[in-house]
Amino acid sequence: MRYALVYGSIAGLIVIAVIVASLALDLPSHATTEWLGYLVMLVAMSLIFVGVKRYRDVECGGVIRFGRALALGSAIAAVAGVIYVIGWELNLAFSGRDFMGEYSKGIIDSMRVEGASASTIAAKQAEMRSFAEMYRNPIVRLPLTFIEIFPVGLLVALVSAGLLRDPTRFPARTR
Repeated sequence: MRYALVYGSIAGLIVIAVIVASLALDLPSHATTEWLGYLVMLVAMSLIFVGVKRYRDVECGGVIRFGRALALGSAIAAVAGVIYVIGWELNLAFSGRDFMGEYSKGIIDSMRVEGASASTIAAKQAEMRSFAEMYRNPIVRLPLTFIEIFPVGLLVALVSAGLLRDPTRFPARTR
């Protein structure tokens, strides 16, 4: 559990810090922010591999079964997800920004630049208003925020478990 808490907390803090910083810097478009956000998540979630490998090498004598590695990787991803949700909620509470308003405006502006029809834009505006209303409810927002990051971590956990189940791959260093 210690490995999940340590590596998951570090990963979650990295993700939320970079994403909040990118929002504070007003990156040019919502699409840029999304790509950057998922790239940062993927890089930070590489700590799953590091945490599982460290656990395998230190606690398990260099050998770990797929299921155990996957369970630890999933736990690290879950902790990172919880830290990310807490960080996002704190950002929303203290920044005073209307994230959904800005996000919706970015999508509509992109549609206009791409030459979407007035009826398509109007339909998207109605959809975004409905989503913004739903997003105001924490019971909806919290799981949505968690689901942004957890699947990325789960994918990294699967790959890490597959790679690290073979003790000859990435062996522990001997001093």
